[in-house]
Amino acid sequence: MIQTEGLAIGYPLKRGGKKVLHEGLNLQLYAGEVTCLLGLNGAGKSTLLRTLCGFQRPMGGSVELSGRPLSSFSQHDFALTVGVVFTEKTNAGGITVYELVSLGRHPYTGFFGQLKAHDRVAIEQSIEAVGIAHKAGNYVSELSDGERQKAMIAKALAQECPIILLDEPTAFLDISSRIETMVLLRKLAVEQRKAILLSTHDLDLAIQMGDCLWLQERGRPMMCGTPEDLILSGAFETFFGKEGLVFDQSTGKLNRMAPTRPIGVEGDFLTSYWVGNALIRQGYKPSAVSDAYISVNCRSQNEIVINYPDKSRETVNLIAELIEKINR
Repeated sequence: MIQTEGLAIGYPLKRGGKKVLHEGLNLQLYAGEVTCLLGLNGAGKSTLLRTLCGFQRPMGGSVELSGRPLSSFSQHDFALTVGVVFTEKTNAGGITVYELVSLGRHPYTGFFGQLKAHDRVAIEQSIEAVGIAHKAGNYVSELSDGERQKAMIAKALAQECPIILLDEPTAFLDISSRIETMVLLRKLAVEQRKAILLSTHDLDLAIQMGDCLWLQERGRPMMCGTPEDLILSGAFETFFGKEGLVFDQSTGKLNRMAPTRPIGVEGDFLTSYWVGNALIRQGYKPSAVSDAYISVNCRSQNEIVINYPDKSRETVNLIAELIEKINR
């Protein structure tokens, strides 16, 4: 749905100069997939999104939407192809949810904005798709942040466009709303065959929900691929590993230190996972069981056996107890 070739992005400077943030970008965005754009502040994520939707001119290279050069799109054609949701909070508090979403029909209704029967169907289906049909008559000012974001996504859906670009759609949301929004976007991509690209700082959700990740950092080539391939290739250590922070391939999370003290963990999968999570936080490195160091046998969540190198053992029924005894 989107393809770039040799794309350079940046912005103009005063006195006629220009600042190039990235160049030589060859990117592809596919229908039916959620692609997450990750990078630290200042990496150029918003610049890339604005360039892909024509709000900023490319510094070089080309952008194609559905096989057509972006430069060939009129405003009307573009609105039929791409829906854009920016990170700023909407201030449309004086209109209802239905009225806000109906603005997405503007490419179809013309200058006078007269809604016809099929427009109303599209609006109602969009509101239903994001799960806020019960709020259709409410003023936008009455919505929570999560509900406002859903309303903005519904507005993009009402455009009936195959591509949706979102700039940090979960930035102002609580954890529950962040998860709901990402689940919703993934559902829309799969069920409605949308090509969805969003920028985010939420590494955990991007790894869980993203079909493809674009890793962006100034001064380095962009890396693209499935989350799993990027993790196994070591790309995350390169992009996110900083002094005092390391990316743990085994958990897919950033940790404050590299765990170094080995400790064996085996047994019930769920219990072992959370035992390992607690051990990593304490600076231990869960690994295969060995007689050379302490090991933990997770028989169930209420029966965790600690095996010491001297062949003695203890049984605990809480992970807190386990940590306390091992630290001693």
